[in-house]
Amino acid sequence: MAELKVSAIREGTVIDHIPAGKGLEVIKILGLNRVNGGILLLAAHVPSKKLGRKDIVKVEGKFLSEEEVNKIALIAPNATVNIVRDYKVTEKFKVDVPEEITGILRCANPNCVSNHEYTTSRFYVVSKDPLKVRCHYCERTMEGEEILRNL
Repeated sequence: MAELKVSAIREGTVIDHIPAGKGLEVIKILGLNRVNGGILLLAAHVPSKKLGRKDIVKVEGKFLSEEEVNKIALIAPNATVNIVRDYKVTEKFKVDVPEEITGILRCANPNCVSNHEYTTSRFYVVSKDPLKVRCHYCERTMEGEEILRNL
């Protein structure tokens, strides 16, 4: 079987174990399509022992904030983040869905006060698998595609 080799990045982040087909969503919610001109690589539907198929995103020259890691957890709750410095992985951790999600999601309820007043959105995680969140203000529960549409 032929094997595709992808060059290593010198400094940056590799997001691994993204469910197959979700890599573009990770790129979009992190705003990586507007990155500083460094390498941005999406490997899609790569064979994986754990997932069957997975996506991988490599970003040169970018290190993720806690808020960005929390965003990834909403799309890919089993993803791992690898920090690369001088071509070596210096740090590796799994993303984790936080108990409370602040300022990342919009409430799907058009009448929710968070959509009309100057306030920071706030959701409580009801369930991590499958992911379900409840709005602090109107108590609407969102899950699945509804969460993705409101990132």
